Amino acid sequence: MKAAVMYRRNDSLKVEEVELSEPGLNEVSVRFAASGVCHSDLHHWRWEMGSPLPLILGHEGAGVVTKVGAGVTRIKPGDHVIIAFGAKCGECFYCLRGEPNLCVPEDGADPIETAYASNRFRRDGNRVFQFQNVSSFAQESIVPANNAVVIPRDVPLDSAALVACGVTTGVGAVINTAQVEVGSTVLVIGTGGVGLNVIQGARIAGAARIIAADLLDSKLELAREFGATHLINAGREDVIQRAKELSGGRGVDYAFEVIGLEKTLTQAYESLRKGGTAVLVGVSAPETTMQFSQLAMMRTARRIIGCFYGSNRHQVDFPKMIDLYRHGKLKLDELISRRFAIEEINESFRALEAGEVARGVIVFD
Repeated sequence: MKAAVMYRRNDSLKVEEVELSEPGLNEVSVRFAASGVCHSDLHHWRWEMGSPLPLILGHEGAGVVTKVGAGVTRIKPGDHVIIAFGAKCGECFYCLRGEPNLCVPEDGADPIETAYASNRFRRDGNRVFQFQNVSSFAQESIVPANNAVVIPRDVPLDSAALVACGVTTGVGAVINTAQVEVGSTVLVIGTGGVGLNVIQGARIAGAARIIAADLLDSKLELAREFGATHLINAGREDVIQRAKELSGGRGVDYAFEVIGLEKTLTQAYESLRKGGTAVLVGVSAPETTMQFSQLAMMRTARRIIGCFYGSNRHQVDFPKMIDLYRHGKLKLDELISRRFAIEEINESFRALEAGEVARGVIVFD
């Protein structure tokens, strides 16, 4: 089967034939119908983030189950599934607390190392690493059964794939992590694929004002379609000043940073009212930091909280997202700007870097 393999960072991915093992205990084999192309894939391609090489990227996938391994009873061949990325053991401290996005399967185990511990792909007898228990830049993969979420067969799989990461990360940041109240004022800095989902999450939550900030007018106009009520072009306006003007001079209740730059992290924090909350959603380069006055933070009671994977419980939240979509309350089809064949994987990365797509999607036959 075909897969896009990364041998070196910042170098073209190679589309080539790889071998796939059989599903083992509590595993299922999934034939992918589609995979979103996410900035997190781009970050692992660009930066050293602990991922081993050679590696098959892709972590935002949906497809059809072809085989099930021993011990699997909840899923059967023919089921349509969305795949959650990372470790999802169901038994560790975090999973039992209802925080499977933070899963650490064994005491002291590194979750990054755990996610790369499988030996499912090979080429010419040599191991090819799997990315975050998914590797959806391949026609087929083997994934833990705990990571597979069964969905109705009438849901388009190319749209459903986006729930696996970008949609859940963005909407979940609002609903699960920040728990935005009805009538709130929300600032979203960065209106790419995840940022658009933060915006529609704020709309679903009942925010009164949803302020979108970005450098590109084209992305800002798309943000309006997803629920933004006010737009800030960060290249022409001061984000902090304008956000405060739009929130009665006090500052916003919630600011979501969805880029991962020191400048935008600072903008999110400084745009808050007293008692406001900055939610850090974007993925930064490993060396990125932010600075703030502890005294000012104490006196203003502002909060900074991290958000990983939308604080989601995948077996609960993925079906909720699909229900919202089926009832016309969550936009999925509209997120897809362009579809690519697996042979066009490097072009999909270029389009993502250039800001030409809200979400590019690799589609398989």
